[in-house]
Amino acid sequence: MQRLFSGIQPTGIPQLGNYLGAIRNWVALQRDHECIFCLVDMHAITTWQDPAVLRQQTLAQTAVLLASGIDVQKHILFNQSAVSAHARLGWIFNCVARIGWLNRMTQFKDKAGKDREKHSAGLYVYPDLMAADIMAYKATVVPVGDDQKQHLELTNDIAQKFNHDYGTEFFPQVEALIPPQGARVMSLRDGTKKMSKSDPSAQSRIEMTDDADAIASKIKRAKTDSEPLPSEESGLENRPEARNLVTIYATLSGRTVADVLAQFGGQGFGPFKTALSDVVVAAIDPIAKETGRLLKEPGFLCDTLRDGANRARTIAEPIVSEAESLIGFLK
Repeated sequence: MQRLFSGIQPTGIPQLGNYLGAIRNWVALQRDHECIFCLVDMHAITTWQDPAVLRQQTLAQTAVLLASGIDVQKHILFNQSAVSAHARLGWIFNCVARIGWLNRMTQFKDKAGKDREKHSAGLYVYPDLMAADIMAYKATVVPVGDDQKQHLELTNDIAQKFNHDYGTEFFPQVEALIPPQGARVMSLRDGTKKMSKSDPSAQSRIEMTDDADAIASKIKRAKTDSEPLPSEESGLENRPEARNLVTIYATLSGRTVADVLAQFGGQGFGPFKTALSDVVVAAIDPIAKETGRLLKEPGFLCDTLRDGANRARTIAEPIVSEAESLIGFLK
C-alpha cells in the first residue's frame, strides 16, 4: 500500500468543514493506505498560541479524530513536535528551498496581507516544514485541498533539488489526492467565506462538539435569501448561502446536489433547514458524544499520542539520519 501523510493543526475546536474536508476523508483512506496522521503543533505556533490552550486543544483534536474513526491500532497518530526528525529535516529544506519559490506562495500573501513584515519567519518558511513532514516518511500520497496544492508542488521541487544537489534519488515525488465533493464548507453567516475555527462568531460554524440542540439552532439561524430553493443546480448561481446548505446536505447524505434539489426545489428554507438539521445531527452528534467521553480520559489520549510518536519515530529517524549523512553531517 502507498504511504500517506496528512496533518491538521490542533488549534480551535474542529468544525464541520474540517470533518468533511479532511477528517472523514482520512477515515475512508485508512482502508487502502498506510496512513500517518499528524497534529502539526509546530505549524500552529507560526502564530502565537497560549501554551495551556494549545496543550488542551491538542488533546481535544486527538479525541475528535479517534471519535471520528481514526484507527490507531492499524495507523499512526501523533503530535509533530514529539518527533525531532521534522524539525531537523525542516531546517535542511530551508537551506534547499529558494527564496523565489517561497515568494510565490500565495497562502502566505493571503494570511500576511499588507502587514507581512510583522509576521513570523515561521509563517513564511512553513511550506518547507510541510515538505519535511511528508519526506521524513517518504510518503507518496498526500490528501490536500485546493489551497494546499501549491505547497505540494513546492515539496516536489525541494525533493527534486535535494536529489540533484547531492547526486541521489533519495526522496520520492509525492502525489496530491484531492478530496471529493464537500471539501470546501462555507460559513453559515457568509456563504462566500470558508467555514473556519478562527471565525469570531461561533454561529458561523458547526463544531464537532456541538450537541443536537446547538446544531439545530445554528442551522435555523444560518443566513439564507428570500427565494425558494431552485429545482435545478443552475438556480444556485449567485446564491452562495443556498449553495452551501444544499452542498452540506448532499455531502452528508451521500447524494448529489441535483438529487437534493429534485426533492426540495420550490420549497422555502424552513422545511429544508429542518431536514438538514436531522442529517447533520445524525453525522455529528455521535462523534460529539464520544469526544466528550474521551476528553474525560486525558491520560489515555496522551498515551495514544506517545505511542504514535514512537512508531512515527521508528520510520522517520532512519530516513532523516540518512539525509543528514548525505549532506555531510558527521554522525
